[in-house]
Amino acid sequence: MAIAGIWGIVKYIFVGIGITARYIYGAFKLNGNEAERYAETFLRRHDLVLLQRNYRCRFGEIDLIMQDGTTLVFVEVRMRTNPAFGGAAGSITFAKRKKLLCAARHYLAALKFEPSCRFDAVLLSGRGGEEVEWIRNAFGE
Repeated sequence: MAIAGIWGIVKYIFVGIGITARYIYGAFKLNGNEAERYAETFLRRHDLVLLQRNYRCRFGEIDLIMQDGTTLVFVEVRMRTNPAFGGAAGSITFAKRKKLLCAARHYLAALKFEPSCRFDAVLLSGRGGEEVEWIRNAFGE
């Protein structure tokens, strides 16, 4: 199939889930916000419910806050097009985990009760995020 034909099909798929993908150097490229939307759609297909997107406080930002049954899930989305330097998983440093934990505590402080919670990571790799890895309880917190 010609590139134009493939691009039409993939563009239709991305637009169907609210993502505008660009065809660059023979591959589809997602920016950070699009990667988060892609991860959100992926998790919704696995029956998680979105509570909040891009929660920000003085301690940092949580990409997605979702609910999995009765469990509150804080999701960090990482996209890496190049596997050098550890790829997407390697980009979640100790300092980043500490910021996420503080931001999650800030979010939980506003709730009337503290539900069970976990930290998940959705790792997208490849130019268009064609490889998705979902790590549940990624930080063991």
